Amino acid sequence: MNIIDVRLVGTQILGFLLLLWGLSKWAWGPLTAQLEARRQKIAAEFSEAERRQAAADALKAKLEQDLRDIEAQARARLLESVAEGQKVAAEIRAQAQKDAQDRLARAEDEVMREREKAKEILKEQIIDLSLATAEKILKTKLDDPAQRKLAGQFIDEVGTLR
Repeated sequence: MNIIDVRLVGTQILGFLLLLWGLSKWAWGPLTAQLEARRQKIAAEFSEAERRQAAADALKAKLEQDLRDIEAQARARLLESVAEGQKVAAEIRAQAQKDAQDRLARAEDEVMREREKAKEILKEQIIDLSLATAEKILKTKLDDPAQRKLAGQFIDEVGTLR
């Protein structure tokens, strides 16, 4: 039979307890402290990631709102530009019509002046023709200024008869 040596068992138990105490003091304590620090670091990183995600979501919402505002402003500016273009086009049309009317009035004035000039030329030609006719008829020649005066009076009288 085997007999258990109590000294040997006591020494082994004492050695085991010393080993447990040493491990808990120098190995297990720092190891659990490192594990706890790592757990806290990971938890902090998750919190930071959630905070950054919330900030990114808020920024995204703000940027989307800004984009909608910019699009609305662009539409408003486009409508303003179209209205301004239509206004300018109407002003240009009005100015063109006014210019055309002015040109037409000037052309009518020019025609009237040309008509008066033609009347004067015709009057001079009639005077010359009348003088030549009268000279042939009378066979006597009056002096030129007197003939012109007489012919002018004749033409004026003919003009008032119309």
